[in-house]
Amino acid sequence: MLALRRAVFDARSQYGYNGHMEKATVSRHKNNLSAYLCKVRAGHPVVIYDRDLPIARIERIEAAGRGAERLALLRAQGLVRPSAGRADLHKLASREAPVPQGTRLLDAMLRDRDADR
Repeated sequence: MLALRRAVFDARSQYGYNGHMEKATVSRHKNNLSAYLCKVRAGHPVVIYDRDLPIARIERIEAAGRGAERLALLRAQGLVRPSAGRADLHKLASREAPVPQGTRLLDAMLRDRDADR
């Protein structure tokens, strides 16, 4: 019965969803973790098998879109606000030198903020 189940599973996995993924046993994955993580980083998912049965799939985490979603959430919470426009490179280049020795940081920040108004 077990042999028949494995044969059916092997036929399904060969042509199904897991058919085009890298396959590794638990012990082989454990011994070559860095190599498999390089493959995952490159975009190739890895299916982990335990006694010829799949138990896990490792996939790369896609960052596309998540940053925008996070930024939209922070904007909705009022924690960040969109920029007023593009930075003026001439204005940035003409800024004063760093804070002189002995100046309190708070005083320098307040003076800098007042100069921008």
